[in-house]
Amino acid sequence: MNRFGIRFSFTTFGESHGKAIGCVVDGVPAGLAIDEDYIQGELDRRKPGQNAYATARKEADAVEILSGVFEGKSTGTPIAMVIYNTNQKSKDYSNIKDVFRPGHADFTYRHKYGIRDYRGGGRASARETAARVAAGAVAKLMLRELGITVRSGITEIAGIAAKIYDFDRVAASEIYALDPDVEQAQKDAILEAKGRHDSVGGVAQVRIDGLPAGLGEPLYYKLDAVLADAMMGINAVKAVEIGDGLQSVRLRGSENNDPIRKTGFESNHSGGILGGISNGDEVRLNVYFKPTPSIFQEQHTLTTHDEEVDFALKGRHDPCVAVRGSVVCEAMAALVCADMLLLNMGRTMEGVTRYYK
Repeated sequence: MNRFGIRFSFTTFGESHGKAIGCVVDGVPAGLAIDEDYIQGELDRRKPGQNAYATARKEADAVEILSGVFEGKSTGTPIAMVIYNTNQKSKDYSNIKDVFRPGHADFTYRHKYGIRDYRGGGRASARETAARVAAGAVAKLMLRELGITVRSGITEIAGIAAKIYDFDRVAASEIYALDPDVEQAQKDAILEAKGRHDSVGGVAQVRIDGLPAGLGEPLYYKLDAVLADAMMGINAVKAVEIGDGLQSVRLRGSENNDPIRKTGFESNHSGGILGGISNGDEVRLNVYFKPTPSIFQEQHTLTTHDEEVDFALKGRHDPCVAVRGSVVCEAMAALVCADMLLLNMGRTMEGVTRYYK
């Protein structure tokens, strides 16, 4: 499946070393102001080759809108966007043509499809996530009209955890760190692993503010369930927490419940979601990324001919995929919110008659 969403949906296409990647965004309400500079700015946050903490692959990630926009506004028809690949080095992957890389999708793609594009992982590459960020930027433009903001930042790298959560400083940080007191230690951990031809994992936090109460489609399209689905579909993500997540299992009900007053909830252990429906509070989730599997140390593996071999990977890879991955988390969260907003509009007769009368 290459499509995500119901009312506000998108489909991506392309491979890491193909001619281009891109997306088709459907369900965008007509008349939405499409700020192309803003969309490009979101892609710039994710693009590779910006500093020592990311892959050396340099891509402009210049987005081109092909359809669905006229005189700066959405027409209500599908918005197609394309991003051309300009810096492929496919020869770097010639040594793995017949080798399954540990920790990658090589083994499973081959067994599912009987064929795989070994150049950078093909469709399974995180390169595809640039298209998700482009789609997410359109969703964020819609959310902005409604006063809803989606932000992300890095809370933990290599076990070095933030104690301060300052989302206002994320844009100024090379690794999108939330805590200035541990940022340098987190940077050092990335570079230390990189120097050893290794990698480290990390945790991104996403916060959604201004989301109205009532969003989510129980029982099988709950807000928290779809957010988790969206995050787990991102490369290298291995776990997602909503609200207090794992910590909540260590609490009593009297500690974990969020008391309610006329002014709102007194706490937010739930992460802004109850029964799969937004409660009007801030939505908060943590997304856990495994260490990038692309490391330059010799490893044991199998060939496509079922032979045991040792090999060393070549190429250009992120020593900590969580950093750029946090931008993708933000985009996917925005896409979920846009979809939920449109789905919710017809859930009551009051909503239907308000529009048609």
